Amino acid sequence: MARAGITVARLTEAASDMADEIGFDNVTVLALAKSFGVKDASLYSHIKNLRDLRQRVAAASLSELADRVSDAVAGRAGKDALVAFAGAYRDYAREHPGRYASTQFELDSEAASASDAHKHSHMSRAILRAYRLTEPDETDAVRLLGSTFHGFIALEASGGFSHGNGRESEQSWLRVLDVLHHALENWPSR
Repeated sequence: MARAGITVARLTEAASDMADEIGFDNVTVLALAKSFGVKDASLYSHIKNLRDLRQRVAAASLSELADRVSDAVAGRAGKDALVAFAGAYRDYAREHPGRYASTQFELDSEAASASDAHKHSHMSRAILRAYRLTEPDETDAVRLLGSTFHGFIALEASGGFSHGNGRESEQSWLRVLDVLHHALENWPSR
């Protein structure tokens, strides 16, 4: 029987908060149950297993991130949209490290279709319209943006830039965005 007051939505929100506090990989059904003051077995009437819980956190995080990026890029184009997109992405990762980590979790097809996972690709493609890329170049550019943003964010979060020559990571971030804009404007022809 489902425990009063415990819902899938509350479990997902609590697990998302927990991910930000202790790291996405450290969220467990047992830890979540303890936070609700119940035995872990009582949560299985709401979630299937740990993978199901993590997929729910990932889907919710992808939705939050999509909303934030969408708001940031509204009415913008070209480099302005690129900078707004990248900034919203990076800010989300800084403010919600566990939730951001969950966005890298592989969703099964059912969870992916029920989430906003596809929105990120659509938004990336929308900001690329100003650069007039055609397929397959547009797909390559989407992958370039995603891997550049994620790589920079991951290195920055792990302290990977603290061993530099004194240059602030913010200066490098802005330069990376300049270079991405230049690369997109001057995409090589086949």
